[in-house]
Amino acid sequence: MKSKKPYQKKPKRLGRGESSGHGKTSTKGHKGQRARSGFHQRPLFEGGQTTLLQRIPKRGFNRPQHKEYTIMNLDQLDGLGTSEITPDWLIKNKVIKSLGDGLKILGRGKVSQKLKVQAHRFSAQAQEAIKKAGGEAILIAPR
Repeated sequence: MKSKKPYQKKPKRLGRGESSGHGKTSTKGHKGQRARSGFHQRPLFEGGQTTLLQRIPKRGFNRPQHKEYTIMNLDQLDGLGTSEITPDWLIKNKVIKSLGDGLKILGRGKVSQKLKVQAHRFSAQAQEAIKKAGGEAILIAPR
């Protein structure tokens, strides 16, 4: 049988007498920096040993303004069976899970029907293929 309340460990009660197991020095030991009030130790401190973050190798460059676009190709759009495609429609119909920083259309495949596509980015090849099929490639303002 499951308990009704979620399990929560009771907090350690310090300084409640010797018989509690956490009395006298209240688990702080005798004197020293750690026993004083206001003692704070930064996270990941390893007793003076070089920390893990400093030991592991760092490679490459992480651009702070980097954008992750959700990518769709022309062959995927062609198989959707609709003539008007928007990012909201794609999410509502569960074609894509999330937009990230926006939707980008790439040029793999061919367009066999007239499509009106709204996206945040288009590759030159995709834009050309949509227009050649008689459709529209509409740019939306960035998210």
